[in-house]
Amino acid sequence: MIRPTTPGRYLWPLCAGLAIVWADGRAMRATEPTDAENDRAAHAAFERLKALEGAWRGESTRGWAEDVSFKSIAGGSAVMETSFDAHPNETMVTMFRMDGDVLDLTHYCVARNQPHLKATTFEEDGRKVTFTFVDGGNLPTRDKGHMDKVVLRFEDADHVSARWTWYQDGRESWMEEIRLVRKK
Repeated sequence: MIRPTTPGRYLWPLCAGLAIVWADGRAMRATEPTDAENDRAAHAAFERLKALEGAWRGESTRGWAEDVSFKSIAGGSAVMETSFDAHPNETMVTMFRMDGDVLDLTHYCVARNQPHLKATTFEEDGRKVTFTFVDGGNLPTRDKGHMDKVVLRFEDADHVSARWTWYQDGRESWMEEIRLVRKK
């Protein structure tokens, strides 16, 4: 994310400890969001997930379509996304929850594993959330194929997209994007 600093000047995010040096010799450190900003963004994203409750239709860049439902469960402490027939005669579930101030998900995949990801980046006023791999069930090593990253984009109340990254043998091997439209 580019952050304006002064009129006409932008700060590009860099690795921790690096700085941008302007031609006049002034240096600016790359800044990361504060813990409090990330905590607020995580809670706001979770509220957006709760607001998705209902029936949706998904279309993938891989050419298939599916029915999807979102349901707030366990006293509002989790959101269950159920994906019906993205793979013939298979159902997958993704559970979203807050772990303190951290938003995370566990994806119960047709690949017979359960990758656990946490929200690591919030952009576009929290309308874009990137989840990255932490660990998972039935994954003896990270190199076993699994869903490794997902970028959720909350377009509006009736449109959401999810871009999933597959990871295997030390690299991302493919991505697909699923665009969801709320059923009326």
